[in-house]
Amino acid sequence: MKHQILFTGLAATMVAAPACAQQSERPNIVLILVDDMGYSDLGCYGSEISTPNLDQLAENGLRMTQFYNTARSCPTRASLLTGLTPHQAGVGWMVDRNLGYEGYVGNLTENSITLPEVLKTVGYDTYMSGKWHVVSSKNAKHGSQDKSQWPRQRGFDRFFGIVGGAAHYWKPVNISLDNEKYPGEPYFVTDMIGDYACSFLNEHKAKQNDHPFFLYLAYNAPHWPLHARPETIDRYMDYYECGWDEARARRYEKMKQLGIIDPRWELTPRDSSAVPWDSLNSTKKAEMVKRMATYAAMVDEMDQSVGKVLATLKENGQDKNTLIMFLADNGACAEYITNGPDRSVEAIGTANSYESYRLPWANVSVTPFRLYKHWMHEGGISTPFIVNWDGLKNPGRLDHTPATLIDIMATFVDVSGATYPGAPVPAMEGKSLLPIFKGGTLEERYIFLEHEANRMARKGKWKLVEKASYDYPFVKKWELYDMEADRTEMHNLADQYPEIVKEMGDQWQHWAETHKVLPLDGRIHGERIKNPIFNFPK
Repeated sequence: MKHQILFTGLAATMVAAPACAQQSERPNIVLILVDDMGYSDLGCYGSEISTPNLDQLAENGLRMTQFYNTARSCPTRASLLTGLTPHQAGVGWMVDRNLGYEGYVGNLTENSITLPEVLKTVGYDTYMSGKWHVVSSKNAKHGSQDKSQWPRQRGFDRFFGIVGGAAHYWKPVNISLDNEKYPGEPYFVTDMIGDYACSFLNEHKAKQNDHPFFLYLAYNAPHWPLHARPETIDRYMDYYECGWDEARARRYEKMKQLGIIDPRWELTPRDSSAVPWDSLNSTKKAEMVKRMATYAAMVDEMDQSVGKVLATLKENGQDKNTLIMFLADNGACAEYITNGPDRSVEAIGTANSYESYRLPWANVSVTPFRLYKHWMHEGGISTPFIVNWDGLKNPGRLDHTPATLIDIMATFVDVSGATYPGAPVPAMEGKSLLPIFKGGTLEERYIFLEHEANRMARKGKWKLVEKASYDYPFVKKWELYDMEADRTEMHNLADQYPEIVKEMGDQWQHWAETHKVLPLDGRIHGERIKNPIFNFPK
């Protein structure tokens, strides 16, 4: 109720688009987010996985190669939805982790405005299908008395999906339609998310009005558990018999050929926690092949679902002047998950299994980088970013400008003609990507990130980064990299350029002090140490 009062007041003060920006000129917007997918996991970014629908969007669109997320699911979603830093949006760490500080309440803050709330002020109809994950678990249940931060209450006209976090793909529970429990018989979640997106698009067409629409399509694939159709898994079984060493090498070469990476950048060594593929016996190889084949199948099936949505747009005549964006919420996931009633190799992919694909394959997904979801090195925060739109100049190109999540709100405001509100909502600090879409550039600026005391500052070619220790107060030592010559972060230049380290470190500290990032609380790392999913390098 408090947010509804706030939003009503803000909406009254938000100035509509100028007269020259008629509703018919405003683009429809489709924002596609996937979960736990690595930088190189799409065909158009270097993968062997079949992703023809996303590849086609890229071929006729724009690929940005240095777009950053926040290294974790719910902080990314909070930032994406509000255009604020995760800490300003109240989800500096995770939902369900209220540490008692403004930046870490574990629930989307009321003093923010979401993408659909902004777009509705200039006439958009708004739809969401997929994973929400910006409210605490107690408030994500159907019987919750507090649904103030659910999608319908935060600007979406229609919602289908998962209010909480991960879901069982074959036997989903807690599926919602609008504000209530899904009334039908659930089926494979990836299909359901795409099918309901299509349903909402058809519903919009049936209204026969001239309103533009915003569709937020948030897949939980390929987040664990490993669940996919047997026939899709079988497509990849033979390929991954090559092992992770060869798979990384092949992706690295393809990425250079595509222009995604600079040939000067070295391929990082195999993660020290991953043994050489050839050291495994045949039984272990068979298990690991099945894991990666199932993960690849999940990416493949997500792309198939996207294809259905794209086909619906075309059939409905909604593909013209529709701005489509695609990205992932964090880098590849190296978390160790094993659960379910059947833990056999044969069961992987089925409803009786609940597994992850493991660190060595995550190391393939982040090719050519290092580290994963959670960390601020390139493997944790780099995402594919595809834009497809009639308004693009020179489609089919690559752009290497560093950009980040908060730029999406600024872009939506720009292309829609909406006006972002003032206080009590924090100022919009992102930069519209429209100049890049039109073939121009953005001014050089700082990009700051933090998650679990892992820290990053980026400006121009320089990146300052720190992997937090497991001992309070976390801080070890800043690393400095020249991202033009060495984006794979192989050559730490901190000792050579102490003045740059100090300047960038001071700027990060100022940002942290003014954006609700501090204090960096030891309870975060206490949780990490005792949590069995963190069975990977410390």
